[in-house]
This record gives sequence, structure tokens and C-alpha cells, in this order.
Amino acid sequence: MFEFIKYIQPTNYYRLVSSMPQSILLDTISNNELLLHYKDADSSVIDRLYYLLQSGEIPVASQSRNALQDKTIYNTHDNYVFIRRYFSLSQLIYVFFLRLMCLKNPVLEFWCFFYSMLRVKRVKLVRKACADWNSFQSQLLQQNPFVSVIIPTLNRYTYLKDVLSDLENQNFKNFEVIIVDQSEPVDFDFYNNWNLNIRLVQQQEKALWLARNSAIEISCGEYILLFDDDSRVEKDWISNHLKCLDFFRCQISAGTTQTIVGGGLGSKDKYFHLSDVFDTGNALVHKSVFTNVGLFDRQFEKERMGDAEFGLRALLGGCSIIANPYSNRIHLKVETGGLRQMGSWDALRPKSLFSPRPIPSVLYLIRKYFGNKEAVFYLLKNIPQSYMPYKFKKNKYMRLTYLLIFPLFIPIAIIAVWKSWRSASQKLHVGSLISKLN
Repeated sequence: MFEFIKYIQPTNYYRLVSSMPQSILLDTISNNELLLHYKDADSSVIDRLYYLLQSGEIPVASQSRNALQDKTIYNTHDNYVFIRRYFSLSQLIYVFFLRLMCLKNPVLEFWCFFYSMLRVKRVKLVRKACADWNSFQSQLLQQNPFVSVIIPTLNRYTYLKDVLSDLENQNFKNFEVIIVDQSEPVDFDFYNNWNLNIRLVQQQEKALWLARNSAIEISCGEYILLFDDDSRVEKDWISNHLKCLDFFRCQISAGTTQTIVGGGLGSKDKYFHLSDVFDTGNALVHKSVFTNVGLFDRQFEKERMGDAEFGLRALLGGCSIIANPYSNRIHLKVETGGLRQMGSWDALRPKSLFSPRPIPSVLYLIRKYFGNKEAVFYLLKNIPQSYMPYKFKKNKYMRLTYLLIFPLFIPIAIIAVWKSWRSASQKLHVGSLISKLN
């Protein structure tokens, strides 16, 4: 991959493509034709492979691993060209100033920056349509496998009612629903009179990843469907997840998410692609994945990114994750219960101004898999805009406004980041001790 991706997407799963044993990049492109503006033939090839990856080309499960997954492009000129081709002008300017701050050769940086800005045009991605999806007759669906739907819940009975109603209406019926209820008090009567195979687990500790791990361990299904207690889905939600696993011969179907407040995870377009997110609010996983790579890391308890870490661990373990737009959910992102009750809106926004920022588990994940330098790049890119309220985070005009206001928060931000970094270091130490014991 191109080195400069680390500045814009320091935590992108596929930055670690060299460590993934499965085929991620297609192996059908020759390096005979040099794309305009590139100086290195390998840059041209990897650019086209990146384009195919972003547009939804998915290697078949049996395809050999492409040797170019081990190739990193360091050429400064070609990296600037790549950034200009796939990212916005503001991102290009950001990379340029960041490179100058890192004391890179200013003459070379100026030349490459202005060349790419003035001579290179941004690529328009054409998403690959999946023409065979509608006509595909899934043998897996015909086998009618048993699925375990896992729902942790905390003080959200109003929304859980709609969740269970949507599950009752599924056109696929062979599933159990394991609900790990951490509410105080638990309303046992709520679970009566549902036309569902419900297994209720009462959990005293308010712990999301413990809840999911415990449910996985007692599940009877060959497939684990991870779900949230404040979501809405269509009647073909489960069947489309199973169909996706069969169609692509993959281990994980990552459904897409539309969020009522603040934007969503994954693409809302109708195209399949290798996913760069894993969302435990909407994902079907073959149970063998948990056997091979382990359960969720409980160092993310009461914090964030435990699902992102698991998704990355699964990829590094050789699993394929397919973004599946036909198993979409609407995430209500309600203000009460769940992780909101535990003190944060998302990975960057604790509810208290003086709390660690980002949530310490975020830096734990980045530093563990990508390194301290990438963690610093992540902070530089995300901390300034994190002081904008969650509901405005997808509003580009509000984001610009808060970038102007951010200097007022710099002293508070420095303290908050220091707290987060220190806590992440403690998590890394504990993780190292656990690894040695295992």
C-alpha cells in the first residue's frame, strides 16, 4: 500500500494487508502500463488494485495471495499523486503540512505537493454491481442452519420491544435469541408472550463485552448474529446475512448501518466490498471464528472499539469480512442506556469535558496494532474536531466552525489526551502480561 495512507486513515484495516494471510488484492493485473503521473511501475499497479478494492472487487476465497500485499510505496512523489487521486484537496493540504511538521525535505515536499495539486485530478470511483445476487439460490439457506442472535441490553425495554418485534417478523425462522439483560431491575414479565425462542441471561455486572462473550459461550447456533438493542431491521435481515456468507464463501457478513444521529458505519450504497469496519450491532459470524481467534477483548469493557479490534484480529487470522448492504439496520443511537450510560457518545467524545479523550481503549487498539507514531497521527487528525457535538460530526460546515474554536480547548485537550495515553499504556502492559501467561 501507499505509505501516506497512514496520515489520513491511520487505523484502516487494510494498512496491515502485508500481515493478512488471505487474498485481499486481486492478482490479475500486469505492470506493463504505467498510469499517468506515477514514476514507479509498482505505484501504478497498486493504485489500480486499490481502486478495485474501493470499488467492490472481491477476490474469490480460493485465490492465491497477491505478493504485492507485501509491497509499500515510499516514493514521495507517487504518494502525493495517490493522495490527490483518492482524497479531497483539504486532505492533501493536511498531509503536506503534516509532512513539513515532521521535518521532511521542504523542497521535495513543496514540489510534489504543488505538482499533485495542479496536475492530478481526483478519481471517480465506479462501484461494482453484483448482478448475480438476486438470482443466487443459496444452498446454505436451504440447509436451514441454526443461528444464535445475541443482544446485550441495559435499561432499554422501550426500544427492545421493537427489536424483538422485528425478529418475530423475520422470514428465516430457525434461530434463538440470547438476551443478556443488565438492567436494574430486570423486567422478567417483559419477555413473556413473544413468538421467539428467547434465552434470558441476567447479568449483574454492567459489562458489554462480558455479556457478548458469555452469550457466545452458551450459544447453540453454528452462526452467531450480533445485534444491538436499539436497532430496526427488515424481515429479510437474517436470510440476507446467511446468503452473503454462502455467496462469497466468507466467514463474516458485516451488515451496514444507518444511524439516526451523527452518521453511520459502512456504505449505504447497494454494493458489496471487503469491509474496513466491523460492527457488533449488525454482523453474522461463523462460530468457528471465535474458536480460531478468540472472544472479545475485555480490556475494552465500558469503553469503545472492542468490535473494531475483533474485526482486525479476525482479518489477521485469515478471515474475510464482506460489507453486506442487503442486511442493513437503522441504529437509533438513543441517549439512554447502553454505552451512553457508561459515559461516552462515541470513541472520541466522552460526556465529560475533562475525561480522557479519546476513550483510552482507542489508543490501546491503535498502539497495539499500528504503533505509537500512527496513534499520534490519529490524535492530530481527530482530536480537534472531537470538540464538536456528536450530532454535528457529519456536518462539514459545523466541523470547520469547531476547528476555528478548538484553539480555546487546547490546554484541556492536552490534559485529556495525556490521561488517555497513560490509561492506554496500562492496558498495553496488562495485555502483554496476559499474552505471556497464555
